[in-house]
Amino acid sequence: MSQRGVARRDFLKTTAGSAAAMAALPGSARGWDGGDDSGGGLRTDRVVGRAQPQMRPRIRFAVIGINHSHIYSQVGAVQRGGGELVAVYAQEPDLLAEFTKRVPQVRIARSEAEILEDTSIQLVLSSIIPDERAPLGVRVMQHGKDYMSDKPGITTLDQLAEVRRVQAQTKRVFSIMYSERFENRATVRAAELVKAGAIGRVVQTIGLGPHRISLNVRPPWFWDKARYGGILCDIASHQADQFLYFTNSTSAEVVASQIANVHYPQYPKFEDFGDVLLRGNGGAGYIRVDWFTPDGLATWGDGRLAVLGTDGFIEVRKNIDIAGRTGESHLFLVDQKETRYIDCSRQALPYGGQLVDDVLNRTETAMPQAHCLLAMELVLKAQQQARQVSFTR
Repeated sequence: MSQRGVARRDFLKTTAGSAAAMAALPGSARGWDGGDDSGGGLRTDRVVGRAQPQMRPRIRFAVIGINHSHIYSQVGAVQRGGGELVAVYAQEPDLLAEFTKRVPQVRIARSEAEILEDTSIQLVLSSIIPDERAPLGVRVMQHGKDYMSDKPGITTLDQLAEVRRVQAQTKRVFSIMYSERFENRATVRAAELVKAGAIGRVVQTIGLGPHRISLNVRPPWFWDKARYGGILCDIASHQADQFLYFTNSTSAEVVASQIANVHYPQYPKFEDFGDVLLRGNGGAGYIRVDWFTPDGLATWGDGRLAVLGTDGFIEVRKNIDIAGRTGESHLFLVDQKETRYIDCSRQALPYGGQLVDDVLNRTETAMPQAHCLLAMELVLKAQQQARQVSFTR
């Protein structure tokens, strides 16, 4: 079975063309375009500025493994930041054909080693099958290159220990594209508002990550917990990253977690529901993830982030506003004075440029290395200690 079907839950599901073309799309093509600002006394603000154009090449990068179409947003982010895509290697002919159709200028490498041994390549990206991502990242770092993985970047605590060991030894970048924060314009804007003190001190985050199952397009590994790591490891890594970031927590623990296979007994190694309660040194967090998005929704999932502060709260509706506004990246801010809707369609996405800066300058501006790996540690521990539950009437 072709593995291209995993693209159904990609953030860029509805976009077309090459990764470079996707990177250059204006915000209005990907989200809220103005529409009807009236209603209920809700004030509407617009982020001033323009979505950043693609920069001139500053580094050369390559791709190894394209089993999830998140790779296209990964490539787009680095291209916007000044990366030149020069090579790709994948074992699956159908996935490689699709990739080169979208990115026709890329050179097809004959092997992984051809890329790893090319000293002109500084950064490697991958969306290979999840349980292969960390071992690949270790090999990349050991060859003196930096690495950016799709999430989840790590599927076991043993892998995490090895990544930490090799990263400390080599001082290379091991980055995970937590795209629900880095590639969602409203979440980026929410981060700016929180850092500016718009809602006071953050008390708690609530992250909801519903997904559509799309049964008929899933590859065999999708149903195998040993390959994808479990629902908390996989999907909830996004929400763990956001919890750490918005609460500014540098240490955290799993208070409780649970998982279930509610609706798919024909796939006994699969989990379709999970939730986690977290406590950090900067605040609290709750996460719920699932595979129950109904076909009647116009997108793959009504992903949401709520950030509670001492002086207000922010809600981000990442993919859709079911109240009626078109597009994605919707932000609502309530403070001591008013309630506002903020149009984020022109919000820049800085992660790609910051990552390229880090490759060049040996800094940690895109994401501190400790933060990147702590987010995975939390969901791996949550997965390991989760109570398996069943719901009976």
